[in-house]
Amino acid sequence: MSSILSTIIIFIFILGFTTAYESPSYTVIHSESDFEIRSYEPSVWMTAPSKKNSFRKATNDGFHRLFQFIEGANLNNSRVSMTVPVLTIPLDSSAYVVYFYLPDKFQASPPLPLPELNLKPESWPAACVAVRQFSGFARDKNTVEEAEKLATSLSRSGYSTAASSNFAYSIAQYNSPLKFFGRLNEVWVYVEGCESTKVAAY
Repeated sequence: MSSILSTIIIFIFILGFTTAYESPSYTVIHSESDFEIRSYEPSVWMTAPSKKNSFRKATNDGFHRLFQFIEGANLNNSRVSMTVPVLTIPLDSSAYVVYFYLPDKFQASPPLPLPELNLKPESWPAACVAVRQFSGFARDKNTVEEAEKLATSLSRSGYSTAASSNFAYSIAQYNSPLKFFGRLNEVWVYVEGCESTKVAAY
């Protein structure tokens, strides 16, 4: 079975019948018609670097290894509950990192992945994030287009890209490939300005 096909089957199995999964905690501090600003709390993610040459291929490659990890391919033999979203961050045209948010149970002490999976945990500090939602399937072309739309919106707002960010944007996916309608994706960009009054916690 090809890695792409097996990854699709994994996504269908895990996210096909979504009820409620853990996700990183945030507070909405500003909202406009086409984007919102969220203040995220510190969190720990498991990361999967990929040298695939496209967003789609890199996401499939990274999540395939992350799925093995959450199914018990770790030195603790621990099963890890599925969470959302799955993040893919493009570093350049042939380097990506796929992120899996660790459930609360493992935030303080993540299971150690098997070395051959080439995964590692990464701690994120509290972050101010601009978020634009979009529907449909996240692909190489539309993810770039949606990131450009968010950049345009931010240029007209009082929020500027965070100088400390090591990447331009990330793509958050919430659904299985089996879900054809009502899909939810997001573009995330680190920005400055979360000292504003907080209005809604999630």
